[in-house]
Amino acid sequence: LMVAFIDDHRSEYGVEPICRVLPIAPSTYYTRKAIEAEPERASDRARRDAALRPEIRRVWQENFSVYGVRKVWRQLRREGAPVARCTVARLMREMGLRGAIRGRGFKVTTQPDECLDRPRDLVDRDFSARRPNELWVSDLTYVRTGSSFAYVAFVIDVFARRIVGWQV
Repeated sequence: LMVAFIDDHRSEYGVEPICRVLPIAPSTYYTRKAIEAEPERASDRARRDAALRPEIRRVWQENFSVYGVRKVWRQLRREGAPVARCTVARLMREMGLRGAIRGRGFKVTTQPDECLDRPRDLVDRDFSARRPNELWVSDLTYVRTGSSFAYVAFVIDVFARRIVGWQV
């Protein structure tokens, strides 16, 4: 990215003055340009990474872009590519590839009506109690069952930190 920026502005300002302002050494810039001109000058790791990137992307795309690091790594190993799992993880991270994340995120179950008044906060968000039965709080939630949902209401004693009642 910085090399491309320097290329765009080198005729106007020169390489060294730009490098004094940017956090890049002129030698780094010239090394990158030499590698672009002669790819065999790149390090072994850089050459291997360049060869692995298209393979990783291919495996990821062939599997509907849902494979994560572990599955991409295993598929490459099945195909005969001796690659380390951490290498696949590093390259996928650099390429911005991620697997599908299982499970469901937070689901909003209520849609408040802005026109209606909300219940008053009787405790001013201070959920502390000095003795049992001084403050009870309640919550309503749902639990997934085999074919649908069961709604559950809980009443909790704040002092004892225990459920004192519930109803399904």
